[in-house]
Amino acid sequence: MAERPPLLSIRNLKVSFDTPQGVIEAVRGVNFDVGQERLGIVGESGSGKSQTGRAILDLTGHRSRVTADKMEFDGIDLRNASRRTMRAIRGDRISMIMQDPRYSLNPVMTVGQQIAEAYLVHTSASRSEARERTLEMLYRVRIREPEKVYRLYPHEVSGGMGQRIMIAMMLIPDPDLIIADEPTSALDVTIQLQVLAILDDMVRERGMGLIFISHDLSLVASFCDRVVVMYGGQIMETLDADKLAEAEHPYTQALMSCLPKLDGGEEDLAVMKRDPAWMDIKAQMI
Repeated sequence: MAERPPLLSIRNLKVSFDTPQGVIEAVRGVNFDVGQERLGIVGESGSGKSQTGRAILDLTGHRSRVTADKMEFDGIDLRNASRRTMRAIRGDRISMIMQDPRYSLNPVMTVGQQIAEAYLVHTSASRSEARERTLEMLYRVRIREPEKVYRLYPHEVSGGMGQRIMIAMMLIPDPDLIIADEPTSALDVTIQLQVLAILDDMVRERGMGLIFISHDLSLVASFCDRVVVMYGGQIMETLDADKLAEAEHPYTQALMSCLPKLDGGEEDLAVMKRDPAWMDIKAQMI
């Protein structure tokens, strides 16, 4: 059987911003492919993870400059796509889950109205059909009493429920690719596991691709299929998630050594020693 082509191919992606202090290079020549899999992107804050995800959907802002030798989604050249084409792709075929629902949900619309709107924008469904589909999605993301939650406003739900509502909103158009930007960072461990289980079920059942952006190496190692490690806007290393403990690049090794261990005793955590040469490494091809 012939191997399926990737859903998304990125080559030499660069993102920069004009600031009063000069040009800031946030992403510096990133290359990767995503298929029907769970791809993790990890690194410290400021490593370029989120800007990489936002660049795919043209959400980096008007002060940014985004260039790439190739940025192709399912045969569509995203570099030269019209605004109309990007609007059709954004939210419908590629969805992005933000990390904090408090800032992503509209405070003056009920939860149900917002999820239904995401469905109505991308389909020709009636409002009654959108309502039924919304209730179904609330149930799918393991929310009890979906009829009650449908009528609630964002400030009336917990952080964990808010994140599940965001997932329902992003999944209701049935996208081909999900970009999840730190979707569990503000949640406790129990709710984290619930959110990950929901995403895992959706990826497996629907055959979607998932880009999972996180700074939690242990979480990514247990959840993803492959991992991209970023530093200073570049890719340092790419490897299978279950081989993360066997990483060869010194930056990845340093990140792993900084993780606390349950049996670590009273020893101080390691402090990372950065090598200036890492910033000059040519971005690697996955």
